[in-house]
Amino acid sequence: MLLAIDIGNTNVVLALHDGNNWVGTLRIPTLVEELSLYYKMRIVDYFLEQKIGLQDVKKTVLSSVVPDLKIIFEAILQELFNQTPIIAHPSSYSKVSLSIDRHDEIGTDLFANAVAAYKLFQRDCIVVDFGTALTFTVVSGEGVIQGVNIAPGIKTAIRSLMLNTAQLPEVPLQMPKTVIGKNTTTAIQNGILRGYIGLVRYQIECIRKELGMQYIAVATGGLSGVLIDLEDDFEFVDKNLTLEGLRLIGEG
Repeated sequence: MLLAIDIGNTNVVLALHDGNNWVGTLRIPTLVEELSLYYKMRIVDYFLEQKIGLQDVKKTVLSSVVPDLKIIFEAILQELFNQTPIIAHPSSYSKVSLSIDRHDEIGTDLFANAVAAYKLFQRDCIVVDFGTALTFTVVSGEGVIQGVNIAPGIKTAIRSLMLNTAQLPEVPLQMPKTVIGKNTTTAIQNGILRGYIGLVRYQIECIRKELGMQYIAVATGGLSGVLIDLEDDFEFVDKNLTLEGLRLIGEG
């Protein structure tokens, strides 16, 4: 079995692949202040729940955009599975290259997204990742990452509004029935959610206008299903795209 771990700014996502399918997914809140014992026990509990032995894991792949946790998880994986994890990085997968100014600046999760999209489609593609950040990774049909656009994620935007504005409530991520807010909650929902529909569509439009209309758009990330009005804008939606990219990196 292969264990893939994606450490993001909001969640740490773990999943096992048995050679054919993903076997269960575990999401742990990203808590940098927690000691390694906390994460180690969560992983052990996860394996117990899945009724899978630690010894069944033959390969581990790690992606992290949180440097402190990368170090912690490298040690945990070495201790639990007696192996050094494969670190997702442009240097760890030669089938996808980069045409950007600084190769070390691209997030390993975005690199994994590009790897999965290239393997799945092998055509010009825009990968939109709805996570803590909203990202647009552009990869050519030849497997070259041409660049990335980054905006605050939906939850990040709402959280920023809550933190910086008095008397505004936290709101559920669901589209209101009317396009004009009738109360504070629906006002925020319309402003953020409908606004992000326009943001996503305009980003894709600009990329296509400059690079070509043949670029298909695919979506991933934990919030990829929130903006239901965008369903027809995407060729493909898969919340596990990053994990799939990690699997491909792990298998070489």
